[in-house]
Amino acid sequence: MISIKGVMKDKTILITGGTGSFGNAATARLLTMQPRKVIIFSRDEKKQFDMGNFYNDERLRFIIGDVRDKDSVMHAMHDVDYIFYAAAMKQVPNCEFFPIEAIKTNCLGAHNVIDAAIFHKVKRVVVLSTDKAVHPINVMGATKSLMEKIMIAASREKRGETVFCGTRYGNVMYTRSSVIPYFVELMKNNKPLSVTNAGMTRFMMSLSESLDLVLYALSDGGGGEIYVRKAPAATMGDLAEVLVEIFNYKGGVKEIGIRPGEKIHETLVSSEETVRTEDYGEYYKIMPEVPGMDYKKYYFSGQKPGGLLEEGYTSENTKRLSKKELKELVLALPEIREELKHIKR
Repeated sequence: MISIKGVMKDKTILITGGTGSFGNAATARLLTMQPRKVIIFSRDEKKQFDMGNFYNDERLRFIIGDVRDKDSVMHAMHDVDYIFYAAAMKQVPNCEFFPIEAIKTNCLGAHNVIDAAIFHKVKRVVVLSTDKAVHPINVMGATKSLMEKIMIAASREKRGETVFCGTRYGNVMYTRSSVIPYFVELMKNNKPLSVTNAGMTRFMMSLSESLDLVLYALSDGGGGEIYVRKAPAATMGDLAEVLVEIFNYKGGVKEIGIRPGEKIHETLVSSEETVRTEDYGEYYKIMPEVPGMDYKKYYFSGQKPGGLLEEGYTSENTKRLSKKELKELVLALPEIREELKHIKR
């Protein structure tokens, strides 16, 4: 593995959607790696103002813009070496109600950034995807799946020197769109924890681990490849019970039924992708179906089965966390430790 610190030294990194959970974590890590500049590109001026005050670092630059607007994207690309495409509509219900808006951000926005990166001769671009992109049953997953295909197509075309690759990961604990802060908020309001299905499983990954994955893809990723970090899973019933135990909460748990667009189990590597997936220890690397523009190979060449389980890599067949292991994992979250301080006053 290439030294990521060496890769980042004296480079300019652009993070689209940079005021979100990933952007904040990436900024904190990147500023320790001696970059020339870290550019935060987003629509949220208040969050940009707060980030600027928090980090107070002259290497940090903020640009107001929208990935949907190609002119603002082009403006942000000057002298950029690397890009993390983290801009996204991620809330499943919002995407269901406003699918065109999800397409504009998750698909057309990615296309704008990819085109601008080629034009400005950016060295590398990593697009951030999700387990919901595999066999998608909701708009968010479908648009993220299409974003992956847009990235792979751009890599296949080889219109410039930019290397494009991607990452997929599941539930990142205590990020804005994850379930743990939602459960904590319910407890603060003395409401029962709403579990859609107690047997539903989800991959469990820390924000730091998701960042490790993206940095690994940036330093080692080849054109059109998608990287997946291996992660354990837990049931939503166990997660709710563990939080109730940690906070000594008396409000209870209620099961409300599966909502539209939800799966019982999520998948990070599909059964169809197993034939082109390689095991890299902590990671899986998914190769593109057809790396070049030879259409004949696409239509007439097949692949032999790989080493993964036939059904792929899912939250059902990965390592299942015991309640004890899950409790230790949740208690390690700095946000949970902070919440517990307030309760104990």
